[in-house]
Amino acid sequence: MEKADNVVMVALDVGWSDVGSWSALQDVTPSDDKGNSIDGDVLIHDCEGSYFNAESRLVAAVGLRDVIVVENKDSVLIADKNKTQDVKALVDKLKESGRPETNLHRQVFRPWGSYDSLENEENFQVKRLIVKPGAVLSLQKHAHRAEHWVCVRGKCQVTRNDEVFDLSVNESTYVAIGDVHRIANPYDEPAHIIEVQCGDYLGEDDIVRLEDNYGRKGTNT
Repeated sequence: MEKADNVVMVALDVGWSDVGSWSALQDVTPSDDKGNSIDGDVLIHDCEGSYFNAESRLVAAVGLRDVIVVENKDSVLIADKNKTQDVKALVDKLKESGRPETNLHRQVFRPWGSYDSLENEENFQVKRLIVKPGAVLSLQKHAHRAEHWVCVRGKCQVTRNDEVFDLSVNESTYVAIGDVHRIANPYDEPAHIIEVQCGDYLGEDDIVRLEDNYGRKGTNT
């Protein structure tokens, strides 16, 4: 918009905030009689002037004053409300130390839906895949890992080598190392699949993509 030459500006007296920090977000969020703003599963006692945001689990707080507490699947942030602009200093420290949280999140969104890394240990990994209605993962194979799939919600269609079959709730299948495979959801509801990976290497680049509906090529999900 700053470079446009065909716009007109009209003065308008309304409130405005670019919500550039967590404290700014608190300013536009409803609060209780002690100035606390709460979003998510939060339990507080004797707290004042604070903002609490819980995304994936219960957050409990006692006796806090003027703080910001933000929880998600990757990490927990606790900050003085007057110093939330300094969060970027923490980000710089994370980058300097090579922490994966700066570029790899627990829940990753893809054109077909998302996956959530529930457990990650040596030689095995557990994920929850959510495949949107009408979506399909790439046709692919792996050189280092096998996969076990259990459908826990909805219904999906599985391709494994020359087989094509449906997987419904409480049904499972096994994809061996080197099998050509894919998951599709031609149905009306999201399909939730628990995926257990086993192998000597579980990196996201252990994917040979053979076909993809979203124009992606090579490796990665």
